[in-house]
Amino acid sequence: MVAKFADNRDPNSLASRMRNRRNQRFREAIEGFRPLNILDVGGTQAVWESIGFVGQHDIWITLLNTQPVETSYANVVSIIGDARDMHEFRDRQFDVVYSNSVIEHVGGMEDMRKMAQEIQRVGKRYFVQTPNLYFPIEPHFVFPGFQFLPIPWRVYLVQRFNLGWMGGREPDRQHAEHIVRSINLLSKTQLRSLFPDADITVERFFGFTKSLIVSSSLSVTTL
Repeated sequence: MVAKFADNRDPNSLASRMRNRRNQRFREAIEGFRPLNILDVGGTQAVWESIGFVGQHDIWITLLNTQPVETSYANVVSIIGDARDMHEFRDRQFDVVYSNSVIEHVGGMEDMRKMAQEIQRVGKRYFVQTPNLYFPIEPHFVFPGFQFLPIPWRVYLVQRFNLGWMGGREPDRQHAEHIVRSINLLSKTQLRSLFPDADITVERFFGFTKSLIVSSSLSVTTL
């Protein structure tokens, strides 16, 4: 039951409702600007269906992922690449770079720094969201304080319990440790260090900061 709180595959979960509100704010911020060339780092076509940008003749969306992603609209293309090294793109090639709950999955702090630098290089503007390190319930494993436990304790829990929506119990210790180490949540201070010139918006739940958004100005006059 608690897992439904954070499962973005469930349209009725808190995570999905917050994501929908976030995407609506994003749409409203750039609604008047056309044409628009968007890079989505780690996203899917479904995101842009929900925003309402698919099938638009004056909006082009590129999805960048480590694995192929299915697309079915003429203005949405999927390519395979590495968020930490987007050498295939020119400086300021995109009007906006968008990324939702991805940066915490690319590796350690140096990997996240590389991704942040690439986002700021290839985009004229950006909109990047990530879960807050200090939210009481870890959003992937849906376990209170999970992110603050020693790694061996986290591995033990993943080996023995079905946590959150990360999948079932993983008995293999090596694989369980890989799962644990593949997620590195960020604090507001750390995010600021990656995007020093950004505006930071917080999303709250019952007074706690659940998510952090860094963005440069997305107004029509500054794109």
